[in-house]
Amino acid sequence: MAGLIPEQTIAKVRENINIVNVISQYVSLEKKGKDYIGLCPFHQEKTPSFTVNEGKQFFKCFGCGKGGNVFTFLMEKDGLTFPESVQKAANFAHIDIGDVTHARAENSNILIKINEQAAKFYQRVLVSTNAGRRGLEYAKQRKLDAKIIDHFKIGYAPRQNDLLLTYLRGRDFQDSDLLKSGLFVQTKNGSLLDRFRDRLMFPIANEGSYVIGFSGRRITNDKTEAKYINSPETKVFAKSKVLFHFAEAKKAVRDENHLVLYEGYMDVIAAYQAGIKSGIASMGTSLTDQQLYMIRRITKNIIINYDGDDAGIHAEDRAVKMFAQAGGFNLGIVILPEKLDPDEYIKKYGAENYTKEVKGALTPTDFFLKRLAKKYNLDNDREKLAYIDEAVKAIAKLTNPVEQDLYLDKIAREQNVSFDSLKATLARYRRQFNIAQRRKENSLIDQSRQMPPLKSTQETAIDPIQVRLLYLFIHSTHARDYLLNKKFLFPDEAFQRLAELWLSFSEEQENPSVNSFLNFIPSQLQGIIVNTEMTDMPQDFSDQEIDEQIDALKMREIRTQLHHLMNELQDAKRKTDTKEIMTITQKILELKRIQG
Repeated sequence: MAGLIPEQTIAKVRENINIVNVISQYVSLEKKGKDYIGLCPFHQEKTPSFTVNEGKQFFKCFGCGKGGNVFTFLMEKDGLTFPESVQKAANFAHIDIGDVTHARAENSNILIKINEQAAKFYQRVLVSTNAGRRGLEYAKQRKLDAKIIDHFKIGYAPRQNDLLLTYLRGRDFQDSDLLKSGLFVQTKNGSLLDRFRDRLMFPIANEGSYVIGFSGRRITNDKTEAKYINSPETKVFAKSKVLFHFAEAKKAVRDENHLVLYEGYMDVIAAYQAGIKSGIASMGTSLTDQQLYMIRRITKNIIINYDGDDAGIHAEDRAVKMFAQAGGFNLGIVILPEKLDPDEYIKKYGAENYTKEVKGALTPTDFFLKRLAKKYNLDNDREKLAYIDEAVKAIAKLTNPVEQDLYLDKIAREQNVSFDSLKATLARYRRQFNIAQRRKENSLIDQSRQMPPLKSTQETAIDPIQVRLLYLFIHSTHARDYLLNKKFLFPDEAFQRLAELWLSFSEEQENPSVNSFLNFIPSQLQGIIVNTEMTDMPQDFSDQEIDEQIDALKMREIRTQLHHLMNELQDAKRKTDTKEIMTITQKILELKRIQG
């Protein structure tokens, strides 16, 4: 990785990239007026507060406060240094910036560097060494061709217990860092051994496509060994916050308009071979809230295709309930015949038939009704009535009348009963459901009235007067000179520091811009600049407006001083300190005279 990147190169990338296109790889954005809105990728939220301004090429989350330009976003989201973020932005936009683009941007995190090197080692062992022949034969048995191995970076961990250790030590990694990577276990005498041995290796990447962990699949039939072993939790790898193939799958959403959720890695890979590029899988565990949020940021359209056996159907049911509880998703559910998993189905019936199964995904209500029907003997009238009753109760909870009629009509035809009688039953259950909902809402209202008011989570609102003056200071030479001639100083140290930095920056740069200034200043000051730029500021101003803003700051400072003096006066009176009372009173009178 090159060290310092020339300013003209940075400017070339900045001027030729659209921040909306980059952030759209991480967040599903919707245009609202002049801005784009989405769910924040830095914290979980239900109501979108993450805003991208295409005109100014800035982003800002009004929930957690993070903001900046395209480089800031990549640094925050992917854990990159500034030069790495410039290189990645250039790669996004297919901009040739010379030597720095000849290789993929290397992540500066030492644990990610170790995992990235391990992935290269495992893949090289698999495809080009005698030690990897066992793994390659197994991969061929599983129909994994060279193209798939390359796309998923599949590798092989050899039988020997120290080959990876020797390789990484040879690349100057320290044992203390190697142990933290999760790729090694430590013996009682303190020595390190490779954690993964004789396994097909599936790298797990973060959203920036950097390898942060692995899942190793045994290739023997020895069932005393675990089928899969995952990397342990590390500072960069948390199973609850990772989805297999997510970084690549989210790119396919534009074409396929959904993500497909699978149980296992081989299902994702089989689906990819069948032409479905948007497959993802959780890390051998049930879905987590963090994973649901990751999915929601990219798309609301989800198709769930777990294994077709009983365990898979139960897991599918749990996932459907989680998505329903989270709300806002458009779900489809695939149940494959013969209790097959996706990998098995594709091998048996082919890619074309599998694609049809995905396109014909059931709605959640259809999925529920099919599962419900299996609980009853529908040839028995008593059980048939129980089934119909439970089914209509579920349909009564749907809010769309067309949807209600659709499923009532299905039940009427399948069970040979009157649609009108079902409609009457539905109306009864709707009344009961509405009454229960009102009671619940009233109970919540009563509880909320008894609760003390919530304190604001915001520390302090950014001062609009100083924001306006800083905006003018940066964007107008006349305003800047006017403020400097008046020897004006911003009351807030951060604002004053920014004004000084802008003076220095604008003198050094031939064509200074706010976007480039953002990368010149300390990260703790960037939020003020982003807030200033994301605020709708009038371009017109006058010297009178500046004077009025300065006077407003002076009056506010006087009010603050008076407040403190009044408190001090009360203390002096309690102590009956006559001299102190006279001194404080004199100060109060002087300030009030200035105040007018």
